[in-house]
Amino acid sequence: MWTVVYIAPTKAIAERVQALLEQESFLVTLKIVELDENDRGTIEVQVPEGEAEEATELIAEHLGRLR
Repeated sequence: MWTVVYIAPTKAIAERVQALLEQESFLVTLKIVELDENDRGTIEVQVPEGEAEEATELIAEHLGRLR
């Protein structure tokens, strides 16, 4: 089961979070909830449930750099 670990406000930020997690060998999927013509909206970054805690910690460590 996939678990949301981050909700990005833009597609670009979601893709940066995805790249960070994939660099650390996480399986990652993006789910677009809402997106406008400027690639702004709500994009969920999801990982498998068993990896959610570790992924959340990694995102928190790098959050300033991802925005």
